[in-house]
Amino acid sequence: MIKVVRGNPTPEELAATLAVVQARAAAAAHTAPAAPGRQDSWSDPARLGTHRLPAPGPAAWARTYWRG
Repeated sequence: MIKVVRGNPTPEELAATLAVVQARAAAAAHTAPAAPGRQDSWSDPARLGTHRLPAPGPAAWARTYWRG
């Protein structure tokens, strides 16, 4: 539902606005979803289990980077 909040549009202006809204909605409904491409390796969840976690200790913070 569309509601005119401010102003007093003519019937022609209202019809033109509705035509644009309907055309945009139809175009959005008919767009094909993007084909799944190669996922970036940074966001690949499979890589999280390939490295061992650093052993706790005083220098553990220095070994917390991702090797790549």
